[in-house]
Amino acid sequence: MAVFRSAENPILTPEDIAPSRDDFEVIGVFNAAVARYRDEVLLLMRVAERPVQTDPDGVVTAFLDPAQGRIVTTTFARSDPDNDFSDPRLIVRRGRTYLSSISHLRLARSADGIHFTVGRHPALAPTESCESFGMEDPRITQIGQTYTISYVAVSPLGVTTALASTGDFTAFQRHGVIFGPENKDVVLLPEPIDGRYYALHRPHSPLCHRNDMWIAESPDLLCWGGHRHLMGTREGFWDETRIGAGAPPVRTDAGWLEIYHAADRHDRYCLGAVLLDTREPWKVLARSAEPVFQPQTEYEQAGFFGGVVFTCGLLCENQTLMIYYGAADTTIGYAEIPLADVFASLSS
Repeated sequence: MAVFRSAENPILTPEDIAPSRDDFEVIGVFNAAVARYRDEVLLLMRVAERPVQTDPDGVVTAFLDPAQGRIVTTTFARSDPDNDFSDPRLIVRRGRTYLSSISHLRLARSADGIHFTVGRHPALAPTESCESFGMEDPRITQIGQTYTISYVAVSPLGVTTALASTGDFTAFQRHGVIFGPENKDVVLLPEPIDGRYYALHRPHSPLCHRNDMWIAESPDLLCWGGHRHLMGTREGFWDETRIGAGAPPVRTDAGWLEIYHAADRHDRYCLGAVLLDTREPWKVLARSAEPVFQPQTEYEQAGFFGGVVFTCGLLCENQTLMIYYGAADTTIGYAEIPLADVFASLSS
């Protein structure tokens, strides 16, 4: 597989992002959606931040308090045996889970797709009760003249997926939750088929321990039904424990090409490809036996959560996949893969 990583990688780091408030620090910028708008490449990035840590025995985190309508902070003592910090992304206390950071969505603009100017303020920030732990992992799908944004909303109520849209990346309209808990990794096909829209999604089943990809349909992008199981994990493969859609699918002559992410039993996240039928996208035509992109560099192997490459957005131009990806849940990298190489990796 011929993978070209930009010599500028990582192209965006926490140091490039101003915190949303003076008493916060940015600990990660990653998992960005991408779109071409006029003469620019735009990234809608997940920015993870937390209160500046000053107590050596305490971890201070923040969340939106819907009752007060503002972000508040709370401290968890490291010396308290009821507090579990084993996963750097989480704090678990007496069966309740909190996030160690809170995320919002920030916009960045570039003329060349590599060097970005980052907005000073969030483009979309938590305001609803279902977003009290943050907004994560956006995907942008252009449908007609509208850019439709699916994103993960996290709260004590669970992990849901909500929808927003924009025509100019200045004003955004929210449309609310479209997939209830526990569901994420929702990507939309960029055009309807016989008057129906389609979305890939990833429900989680705690009873059967399933983290598979499903497909649903809708007449209006808001009400979803017709759910079908699309594909599952594969024991002994690189995608053996959980899978989920990455960037929105790309239409090719052979079908819908979806670059998806998956994790193995060691929580190593890689990217692979699956080809779906053009007219019946619930039919899998071919799938990667091996990853098309995997963590190899130092900035992909080490970070807030190491051993991770994860994409929410790509461009397909000049027979090349131009992939923007989160590296180790810390930074954003850029890579190119020839489309022909991706197709060569597929097997039925």
